[in-house]
Amino acid sequence: MKFSEFKYKRPEVDQLTGEFDQLLDKFTQADSADIQLKALERISDIREEFDTMHYLCSVRHSVDSNDGFYELENAFFDENAPVFENRISKLYEALVSSPFKEEIKKEKGALIFKSAENGMKVSSSEVLEDLKKENQLKSEYGILKAKAIIPFKGENHNISTISKFFEDTDRDIRKGAMKAQWSFFADSAEKIEGIFHELVQVRTGIAEKLGYRNFVELGYDRMNRMDYDADMVKNFRDQILEHIVPIATKLRERQRQRLGLEKLYYYDERFKFKTGNATPKGSPKWIIKQAETMYKELSPETDEFFSFMQDKDLMDLEAREGKAPGGYCTYFPNYKTPFIFSNFNGSEEDVYVLTHEAGHAFQVYSSRDTDLPEYIWPTYEACEIHSMSMEFFTRDWMHLFFKEDAGKYRFSHLTGAVFLLPLLAAGDEFQHGVYENPGMTPAERNKLWSSLEKKYLPHLNYEGNEFLEKGGAWQYVMHYFGMPFYFIDYALAQVCAFQFLKRDIENHEDAWADYVKLCQAGGTRSFLELVDYANLQSPFEGGCVESVVGIINDQLSQMDDSGW
Repeated sequence: MKFSEFKYKRPEVDQLTGEFDQLLDKFTQADSADIQLKALERISDIREEFDTMHYLCSVRHSVDSNDGFYELENAFFDENAPVFENRISKLYEALVSSPFKEEIKKEKGALIFKSAENGMKVSSSEVLEDLKKENQLKSEYGILKAKAIIPFKGENHNISTISKFFEDTDRDIRKGAMKAQWSFFADSAEKIEGIFHELVQVRTGIAEKLGYRNFVELGYDRMNRMDYDADMVKNFRDQILEHIVPIATKLRERQRQRLGLEKLYYYDERFKFKTGNATPKGSPKWIIKQAETMYKELSPETDEFFSFMQDKDLMDLEAREGKAPGGYCTYFPNYKTPFIFSNFNGSEEDVYVLTHEAGHAFQVYSSRDTDLPEYIWPTYEACEIHSMSMEFFTRDWMHLFFKEDAGKYRFSHLTGAVFLLPLLAAGDEFQHGVYENPGMTPAERNKLWSSLEKKYLPHLNYEGNEFLEKGGAWQYVMHYFGMPFYFIDYALAQVCAFQFLKRDIENHEDAWADYVKLCQAGGTRSFLELVDYANLQSPFEGGCVESVVGIINDQLSQMDDSGW
């Protein structure tokens, strides 16, 4: 079946929850591990049925946010997903109380019990209405961005299509496009700040009802962080501040000199080279054709995977009116298929996003036969190792997409990875500050963000843009609204991906074998267990961040960007 043939049907929540409850009773009253395991397998089937419809709805809603049918269906899931998730919390209670734990562990592994203990803490019928409200607010922000209309050069753009002008060789066009985008956010600031303020209050209320001191603690448990805490994350941010921020600052100065500018302003940052940024040398269909060659040559595993994605039309990649911005990978359990969503706009980001999301899709394709929903995906920071490492494993094929500009792209991609780390650290510290002080006003949150920009991004120059100088830039980032505390996961994964880059240069076969092994493991291990399983060093260990500085500097020193 192709994606267009995947049938959507609104789940009969009462029927599914009724069967779920019956199976849960059977599980709790079972007098053998065998009975419990069979009940657990059927419960997994019910969960996968619900999740498949949920994710189908979500994809089709983001593919066309103007489709009234899926807008209503999306609202249905905002309302009903928490009801269903509350049943999962009850399942976890039953699992943890099982007299047959050891037998189940032998069959399913020990991690499900750790996940269950965590899952019990983050949900309760007491917060059901609050969870529905949280979902509604997240959707409200997403819809606001998806329906953005940004007038520029006589045409209306959305957030995806306006971004292609950020890389224009004409500085006035870059500046005008950036101002147009941020004018939309400035005009929408009261609405966006209101949504976020309400989200902070709702999340704080949920945390308090569940017995947490604040949402920071609940946020970590929601992310299923089993083997590290906020203090370890702070130490990691400090490593970035010490070892990466100076490199990023020097690279921005190198960019200013390369472009021949007296000052590097915010609208210059996406413009990398005087001769223009690297751009794909063909249409979206042509890009996919090059990707087909790339994945065929990279390995038998990726050849099989990418052929599968093409044969079933499991990618929607081109930007268009009414399509939600951004890129993501999701998974339909009943069909055992990943799906890649993106917004190609003719910029180098098209290839970056494709390789990144293909890394996610390759992982879930590789682990699709695991028999528990908890094991399909690992935790988020481990997921991002797959995506960010795939970006590096494919670097030798960039000539297929960029031809003579392949070197430009590789330089841009590597420096972009360096620039990302301080931004991610700032975003994480911002969220800690917000949720540790939920009484902050919107103006105080903006002031906090502005102070963190000065700390982690000291090169930034907004050239008098009032909205940005007052700290409004954070309002663009969907993760703060939809997935709190996710941001640092990218940074943890980036440091692991740098390690894979180093190993790939030294011994491709060994590095690739460990990467495939990591993808196949799915979510059967915790983050630090997976890092160890893939023969990587924990990013939390002292000296880990410093250890990747060498490979970054070595690669950059081999690239002559002076003529670009």
